[in-house]
Amino acid sequence: MLPMSTGESAAAWRELLSAFADFDNLFLQGPKAVRGQTAVSEGYQNLATLLALSLDMHFFADAVAPRFLDTLTPFRPDRRWGGDNTDCYYEYAVVDPRRTYRVSGVPNDSTMYSVTVYNEPEPGAWPNRTVGLLYDTDMARGDDGGFSCVLGPARPAGYDGPFIELSADARGVLTRDYHEHPESGRRVEWDIEVIDHAGLPVVAAKSDADTARSLRAALRFAQDMYGLIPLILMERQPVELADGQSLTTNTLAPPYRAGDATFGYSMQDACYCLGGFSLEPGEALVITSRHPKCRFWNLTLWNQYMAALDVEYGRAGINSGTAIPNADGSVTIVISREPLDHPNAISTKDHPEGLMSFRWFHADELPEHPSIELISAADAPTAVS
Repeated sequence: MLPMSTGESAAAWRELLSAFADFDNLFLQGPKAVRGQTAVSEGYQNLATLLALSLDMHFFADAVAPRFLDTLTPFRPDRRWGGDNTDCYYEYAVVDPRRTYRVSGVPNDSTMYSVTVYNEPEPGAWPNRTVGLLYDTDMARGDDGGFSCVLGPARPAGYDGPFIELSADARGVLTRDYHEHPESGRRVEWDIEVIDHAGLPVVAAKSDADTARSLRAALRFAQDMYGLIPLILMERQPVELADGQSLTTNTLAPPYRAGDATFGYSMQDACYCLGGFSLEPGEALVITSRHPKCRFWNLTLWNQYMAALDVEYGRAGINSGTAIPNADGSVTIVISREPLDHPNAISTKDHPEGLMSFRWFHADELPEHPSIELISAADAPTAVS
């Protein structure tokens, strides 16, 4: 018997492979073309990351027998994408909103952790709404040191613990696990299990249509990502704004609160501050920031694909536990292409351009706008003030 090759799954498979064969055109030519071989090489690394990740999250995902998988981590180069950071482990599992699940874990050395449920507007489409969010402070630890919460269409009878109600479009559970010292700390041990199948089948056998749907969902996920990246970086020339002010690459936008609305996997209780760097050899950016009381903050350097710069060759970020403050409580951070001597120095590993991302969690107030100055690396400070 000849193998079946005319089904929907065969067509969906070819659609997926054809799209990935063409995605590199986004960074090789046209309005989003990147500059330099480093950015091109990182483009292909990002393509490989997104192909594997989209299949993990949508083709292999199973809401009947769910499991958490790494989506972003500080130490896996194949799991850096989409606005990651060098202090956090992100894990992901899919759910069926008709079923009820228990998420549990052991904190180990985590500084802060959380469980967030996101919606899926269409199969594979990026979320545009946060369904529910629980922080570590919402999930009391038991005598064994562990914690748990329940997700489902309705709170189980007799259960009064931490709960997220699953809406009809709920799809993904994302866990976050922040560390001040991820190089030495033990990460949270997460687990997810179905505790009520609501009379639905307990085996997920895939039909041809199911296989095609999941392959197309994987493609849609990647298409949404490539609708954003690579991020376009301006040339070094100043850009004149309508009010007469000028804006250059080496700037940070004012901080803002994410709020309830989202595109992708932003955190609704976070404050963000984004900017871009463009450095010649021998130049440095000096950032001075004041941080409100908060659970955790960090700064991460990204390439144009919103992936943290390689941590294998030195740190690519700094956080509230590793930053050394000045005497007045402010924090000075020095960014340059080469390593410098300041205790809060971060090297771009000779990347000439890229992005900077500040985040604050549970901030009592909106952070002040960090100041930034482009100077000669020879004139950069070497000690806190």
